[in-house]
Amino acid sequence: MYKCNISDMFIEQAFKKETDLKLRILNFIKYLGGSFLVFLAAMVGQIPLSIAVLFSGKMPQNNADLYSLFDSNVFLFFALLTFVFAFIGLYLVVEKLHLQKFISIITSRERLDWSRIFVSFGLWLIISVILFFASYFYDSSDIVLQFNLIPFAILSFITLILMPIQTTAEELLFRGYLMQGFYNLSLNKWFPLLMTSLIFGTMHIMNPEVERIGYLILVYYIGTGLFLGIITLMDEGTELALGFHAANNIIASLLITTDYTVFQTHSIFKDISEPSINFEVFFPVLVLFPILLFYFSKKYKWNHWKEKLIGTK
Repeated sequence: MYKCNISDMFIEQAFKKETDLKLRILNFIKYLGGSFLVFLAAMVGQIPLSIAVLFSGKMPQNNADLYSLFDSNVFLFFALLTFVFAFIGLYLVVEKLHLQKFISIITSRERLDWSRIFVSFGLWLIISVILFFASYFYDSSDIVLQFNLIPFAILSFITLILMPIQTTAEELLFRGYLMQGFYNLSLNKWFPLLMTSLIFGTMHIMNPEVERIGYLILVYYIGTGLFLGIITLMDEGTELALGFHAANNIIASLLITTDYTVFQTHSIFKDISEPSINFEVFFPVLVLFPILLFYFSKKYKWNHWKEKLIGTK
């Protein structure tokens, strides 16, 4: 049984110390198998939704048909329930298949640093709200107020309870489990960073907004994955990524929705504009994320960038 040393770099906490390529490939197959088990757990989590669809007496032909079967709060609950099962599956894979402590795919610190999560969460929450209202007061022609107290209260309860589980499951799978798995295979830092970012970005290819806007929007998703990977490697843990991702999705659920995004909710506002590619899509990747990297690097005194991002074993 491999014992993780918390003094190791975060990405090295599952390192098996194998230099032979064949052994590393065999070890990586275990990560592929573990990922498949997490996928199966998520499929189990979709059973309640499937049962609800059967009881509806209608057979949806596409995502739009599926969304129309239920109130958006009901559908959101079923959708997020999938990630509860995925999270449980990931926990069992790490603890039982890899015989590691679950904390080893979360952080290199002895325990979870909640202050980092709250700093990242609060910072991105504030930035997102300020940018939204700046845009709203500049031109509100395509944004309508749709606030309805009871549906919004139910939405808030579902979002605040289940959305952090969804974002945490995704972050720990990509920036924790798979990042460490790819490191075991490649023995360098840049390959895990690149691969997890690409997989995370292309995972969104089935989202309805991609169909409406086009594949160019994947630049945003891949760029976001790259940003989250960088702050994970530089900070030696996923706490900053956990806070950012939770804030991002909670804002998307509670503040503003559209008719073409994956989660259509009883949010406060609704964007009724026609989807299109514009600078706002790339603004976070090109401007905001570099600013956040600079802020985090100063606050947490990051150094050895080259070693942590592209170094080899």
